[in-house]
Formats: sequence, structure tokens, C-alpha cells
Amino acid sequence: MNSPLHFNPAAPRGAGDASIGVLLQEAGKLTPENTDSVLRMQEETGIRFGEAAQALGMVSAADVQQALARQFDYPFVPAGDKQFSPHLVAAYDPFSRQVEMLRAVRAQLMLRWFGRGHKALAIVGVEPGCGASLFAANLAVVFSQLGQNTLLVDANLRHPAQRSIFGLAGKSGLSDMLAGRATMAALARIDAFESLAVLGAGTPPPNPAELLARKAFTGLNAQLEALHDIVLYDTSDVLTAHDALPVMARARGVLLVVHKNASSLYDVAALGEQVRHAGAEVLGSVLLEF
Repeated sequence: MNSPLHFNPAAPRGAGDASIGVLLQEAGKLTPENTDSVLRMQEETGIRFGEAAQALGMVSAADVQQALARQFDYPFVPAGDKQFSPHLVAAYDPFSRQVEMLRAVRAQLMLRWFGRGHKALAIVGVEPGCGASLFAANLAVVFSQLGQNTLLVDANLRHPAQRSIFGLAGKSGLSDMLAGRATMAALARIDAFESLAVLGAGTPPPNPAELLARKAFTGLNAQLEALHDIVLYDTSDVLTAHDALPVMARARGVLLVVHKNASSLYDVAALGEQVRHAGAEVLGSVLLEF
């Protein structure tokens, strides 16, 4: 993997400093009088506006990061906001080492897959409980933070997770669309991230493997690709079900998720062979340790 990108929580001096002050005022973190005090300290010490405001005890580091995120059009959710799962670290803690690694994965995928004209990718766990669904959710967030119009599709019709992760209401989703019982209105736009939408799994069907194997899925995937820059499919694991195979065939690109000390090399090799038989390409694997 390439070295991850790094975000510097200190803004450059000059016009950007004034913008930070305005943004902090708009957020209710500073009064005009506070801002004057910060500017005086900044002039006396030569430090950045955010650093001066923190040194005076007027704002926190999180407040400054929020303002910088707005200034540089990099959305994330304040800590303590409970609208999403606390494990959605790309939303709550985008400057952490864990999310830096997610951005490194994103960079590789942009270079090796999406930059080559492809739009869909299946995220496939080798065994149950490996964390593939949560990884897919976080990866979708970092793609949207890049400004890519991103759709996350929960194609795990047996054990769906994305509606819970993103705190979404409603029941219609992928299964209903494949059965002709729902339209594109089933896609849920995530307001906190302008470039992100989620399509839940939908009504639990009695025949998930057969439903995903229908020709209707090919047409639906083409529609979703036409409407988005990136389409990520969260699938079932391959050790307990074969539902992921038709999803991989539609996406044509596969990223494997394996769990440290749990996934065997034999299972990973066997999955790679299944992917090739499905007519798809394994782009790489991600090792999760949690």
C-alpha cells in the first residue's frame, strides 16, 4: 500500500485564519469579543488562529478540526453525535491512524480499479464476523469525503448491517427492487455526507441466492453505476453462503476482507478461485485485527 495521506490540523496563516474565526463564530464557539482576543494573541505570538483560540481555552481541538473540515469541504460528524454506529470511525474520527489506513486503501482502489473506468466493487468477507460490513461502511464514507458520488449497497440479504450502522429508517431495499416492489426511492441519502447514499438490504427474502442471481440484478447494477461514481456492495461471507457469487459477477471487482488469526490461507486461496470462476478479479485483501 502507498503511504496514507496526512491531515494537518493547523490552518495556513493569512486569509484562511479569518475564515476559521468566522466558522467558529457561526458554530457558536466564539463571540466577536473572543475573536478579537484570539487575533491579538495571534499577532503577539505568531501562532495560528486555531492554536491561539485553544491556548486561550476558548475552543477545543475538536472545534478547530470541525471548522477546518468545513473550510476544506471535508465533512465528518462531531464526537457525541449518535446518529450512526460509534464504530463508523471515518465519520467520527477521520484524523485517526485507522482512517489514514482506509484512505490508503482508497488510494490503491482509485489507482488500480476505479481509475481504470470501473464503478462497482464487491467487499467480501472470508468468514462470518470478520468485520466486512463495518469495513465497507467506513470505506464508503472515505470515498464520499473524496467528493466521489458514492453508493453503498447492502447485498447481504441474510444478515444485513448497513441500516443499523447508518441509523436508517424504512424497510425497502435491494431485495424489494430486485422483486420489482421498489424504485430508486429506496436509496437513502446520508445528509451528513453530501456525496453518500445507502441502499439497504430490504425485506428479508426466503430465496436470497436465487434473488441475487436473477437477470434483473444486471440491469439494476447498470442503473446504479450510471447514477454514481462509486458503487460498493457489502456481501455475505462465502463460508456460510454462496450469495456473494452473483454480486461478485456483477461488480467484476472484489476486495477480500480477512481477520487476523481467524482466516486460513486455504480459505483465502479457495475464495480467490471462486472469484475467478465468477468472472471477477481479486484486487487485493485487507487484514483486520479488531
